[in-house]
Amino acid sequence: MINASVVTIGDEILIGQVLDTNSQQLARALEETGIRVVRMVSIGDSKEEIAQTLLTELSRAQVVFCTGGLGPTKDDITKAVLAQISGSRGYVRHPGQMQKVVEILHNRGLDILPINEKQADVPDKAEVIVNQLGTAPIMVFRDMPGSGSTLYSLPGVPHEAVGAIPAILADLRAHQPLSSILHRSVMVYGMAESALSEKLAPWEDALPADMHLAYLPNTLTGIRLRLSCYGDASGDEPERLEAQLSQLKALLGPLMYADEDTDLETTLGRILKEHGLTLSCAESCTGGEIAHLITSVAGSSAYFLGSVTSYAVSVKEQVLGVPPQVIRECGVVSSEVAAAMAQGVRRLTGSDYAVATTGLAGPSGDEHNPVGTVWIGAAGPRGIKTVRFVYKNDRKRNIERFAASALNFLRLMILEDLSN
Repeated sequence: MINASVVTIGDEILIGQVLDTNSQQLARALEETGIRVVRMVSIGDSKEEIAQTLLTELSRAQVVFCTGGLGPTKDDITKAVLAQISGSRGYVRHPGQMQKVVEILHNRGLDILPINEKQADVPDKAEVIVNQLGTAPIMVFRDMPGSGSTLYSLPGVPHEAVGAIPAILADLRAHQPLSSILHRSVMVYGMAESALSEKLAPWEDALPADMHLAYLPNTLTGIRLRLSCYGDASGDEPERLEAQLSQLKALLGPLMYADEDTDLETTLGRILKEHGLTLSCAESCTGGEIAHLITSVAGSSAYFLGSVTSYAVSVKEQVLGVPPQVIRECGVVSSEVAAAMAQGVRRLTGSDYAVATTGLAGPSGDEHNPVGTVWIGAAGPRGIKTVRFVYKNDRKRNIERFAASALNFLRLMILEDLSN
């Protein structure tokens, strides 16, 4: 498999002014193409550092990608460094990129200045992929001196860099002997990454040498397990990958909520829609986050009836019908209140199922419940269930975890009902 490095250039990245999304997008596209990114490096606008870093990466990887430093201003110095390390003797004006410079500036109603024209000048050792979205060229340097590796230079502007990826991948396929690579993903919720890793260790240790399992956690979606198979000459990779995937699914059981890269709200919506079921929710500590997630799925109107954001005790009592005595005796953050909220919104909307949350997202807790406590109630045709979770995150992440846990708790309840 071909190894690659990604180098991002710009002081704005190092000081945190700009988020480096180019490396993420490049790495994702390259991995899917069969190229493994082994290093990512961010450096400032220093000629010496750019030159040394690129030479180092070229000695380590077969392909190097660098983004940034190709604009028209004086701090855009990448092109000069590339001319130096590639052994170029001068610059040539690329007609295709010059045409694009003229087109873009005319469309913006701007005059074409000499500084803009110079952007179409490239080192004579470079091949050019015309940047269709900007004035800075995409340059390719093959067989770099001292390493024989290939270097791709992309603009730093994110939409231009991402827009260039299809053309770069096409160029790579035309010039590099790429291996095949297959990916399959399963989505898991309800177990910490460390515990999941321990559970899967015997199976993972027995994987063939050309397969690899990656753990990709996310607050809202849980953990995406990505099983990859790197191609060889046998041609049976798809069948072998599916066989290992079947074993993985059996080990995960109900922890797995999807065998594709998706999210809980989409999966829950699919279950509801397939079985003609409806849903409503009552939220306190999540403040509408559950309803937001549910309605972010296209077509959710087929199964989602509505929600009540019952932040105040008075709304819990007067709208949802939570008995005041229950709140006095058990407290707002309790199993009893979560159950009553779910019952209340189910009765109010006439839905088949309802889910409710009451808790303390932060920054403070109370004498009975620490910060990060949530009680989730779920009500359906077969009864009511509640569960308590305690998460130790900041307020925003606690709310996200509360909402995701509520969706998953309801998913498990519905599946249990459907199986009986």
